[in-house]
Amino acid sequence: MEKFEHEYGAEQIQVLEGLEPVRKRPGMYIGSTSIRGLHHLVYEIVDNGVDEALAGYCTEINVVIEKGNIICVKDNGRGIPVETHPKTGLSTVETVYTVLHAGGKFGGDSGYKVAGGLHGVGASVVNALSEWTEVTVKRDGGIYKIRFERGKTVGTLERIGDSNETGTEVRFLADNTIFETTDYNFETLETRFREIAFLTKGLRITIEDQRTVIDENGNEKEPKKSDFCFEGGLISFVEFLNKNKEKINAKPIYIEKNGDVPVEIAIQYTTAYSENIHAFANNINTVEGGTHLEGFKRSLTKVFNDYARSHNILKEKDANLQGEDIREGITAVISVKVKEAQFEGQTKTKLGNSEVTGVVMSMMNESLAAFLEENPSVAKAVLEKCMSASRAREAARKARELVRRKSALETTTLPGKLADCSSKVAEECEVYIVEGDSAGGSAKQGRDRRYQAILPLWGKMLNVEKARADKIYGNDKLNPVIIAIGAGIGNDFDITKIRYGKVIIMADADVDGAHIRTLLLTFFFRYMRPLIENGNVFLAQPPLYKLSKKGMEDVYCYTDDDLDKAYKDLEEKGISRDQLGLQRYKGLGEMNPEQLWETTMNPETRILVKVTMEDAIKADEIFTILMGDEVEPRREFIETNAKFVKNLDV
Repeated sequence: MEKFEHEYGAEQIQVLEGLEPVRKRPGMYIGSTSIRGLHHLVYEIVDNGVDEALAGYCTEINVVIEKGNIICVKDNGRGIPVETHPKTGLSTVETVYTVLHAGGKFGGDSGYKVAGGLHGVGASVVNALSEWTEVTVKRDGGIYKIRFERGKTVGTLERIGDSNETGTEVRFLADNTIFETTDYNFETLETRFREIAFLTKGLRITIEDQRTVIDENGNEKEPKKSDFCFEGGLISFVEFLNKNKEKINAKPIYIEKNGDVPVEIAIQYTTAYSENIHAFANNINTVEGGTHLEGFKRSLTKVFNDYARSHNILKEKDANLQGEDIREGITAVISVKVKEAQFEGQTKTKLGNSEVTGVVMSMMNESLAAFLEENPSVAKAVLEKCMSASRAREAARKARELVRRKSALETTTLPGKLADCSSKVAEECEVYIVEGDSAGGSAKQGRDRRYQAILPLWGKMLNVEKARADKIYGNDKLNPVIIAIGAGIGNDFDITKIRYGKVIIMADADVDGAHIRTLLLTFFFRYMRPLIENGNVFLAQPPLYKLSKKGMEDVYCYTDDDLDKAYKDLEEKGISRDQLGLQRYKGLGEMNPEQLWETTMNPETRILVKVTMEDAIKADEIFTILMGDEVEPRREFIETNAKFVKNLDV
């Protein structure tokens, strides 16, 4: 028999013990080691407190980001059991934090009827991926404490005092040898905890940031703190989502049913043109939907069509309204509690329990139909919007036929101003959407035509936040973008047909450029969202300044801080400020092709910012504020977020 160069036998099979597999492959358990995975650690511990709340034992959870990015999560639930576990011989606290799949959430005679952390790996994974973890439990009249380092126990569980209270406190420091960053984003955590509080009536969640932050005047800022508790539950949630939108039904429709699968739904229609539906299972944000969302959509379409038929709003010859017609302008939150929930992976983005579809449909068919019969004015107002959406959809269909491409690589007519690249391999191609013919001309001359395409746009484009799809097709500003990208828009958008792997917005570094970026991003968010979700959208970062001196290579600065640093670096080399020429770029058109290539388009030296969508709720709110009809929220947003810029030539 042929002898293999590398042996493959029992001794080559690696066995990882305890929590070693988590440290070796952290992405399998928390999705990634980026800041998203870092935040996931906090969610896992908080979810344990939420599970106690769902079981009826916890009313308050406090989260603190301590100095040094140490996280402390404290709840007033029952406290993790401290007695010796019969199978492991360890204390139950130690078992929960050192053994994968050890938890009270596996059905049968377990500690929880409903839980989000069904895999039982949350606490142990956090422990494994932390430099150290300390767990303090108040239970059975005592206070108990145990410490771990990188997943391993440091001493056994000790009783350190007496207490008549109950609860669990977990402090941990994420391992900086595993995570790309250990610097938490307060606003990201705040958004998630607000969401949890909406979904769990009566549960109070606080978050405080005790890290030192210095303001622009050198003074220490007050610690950030937020306190959330919503007795209104999902009604409060929907009202929060729609706070900056014009409503059709002033009070959200609320539907609730208890049983084997408790279901809560809140619905409110606005004058907006997009749908805004958020589905949760056991308080987990199932961003990819699942069976509960499927049941909701099916029932919504059926109930409104049945009502429209029975009240002669839809005539016999009329076709039924489509689901997208009925969902235009809707804001809805769906929350189900499932005993044996089936999620896709530990990150839980899609609910798979097939029985939930029927439960949601049955409840919706009965309750929503009854609501419409009892509230004919609301039913009529909503159906008028649905009928208008149907007519617009048909107009959009006709317009769409004029601009639809044959395939990702084969085109009928590309936009006249598009300077396409020679490569037809989408993954290696990129298109720069450039403001103005002048900048477009420089970009066309300076690009690498093998893989870089240039699409110049001129003038302000349509604000899609205030327009339906039928107004978008054929729009002379947006139509070239739709055709160039080649994947359609809205429900017809197909990410597999994009012609370019990178869609790069390259606008001037001024107020007008910022407006154009916002208009384009609003369009991508509302009508090409998979483009953002898939990581295909980028913002080019052109320089703000150029420092020059005869005999010296030009120095480009992208921010005011860059400029200050460049001055200091050059002074150290013996070049004073008065020897330097300073150019402030007011627009891309001021750069010649070589400069534009060197600073903004050369993959070796350019700075690109990838547009991501960590939180759809926050993104929807910001686009509504910036591009919607309400003026006051926009003014407040600008006043709150405006930054003073030094050396700005106006």
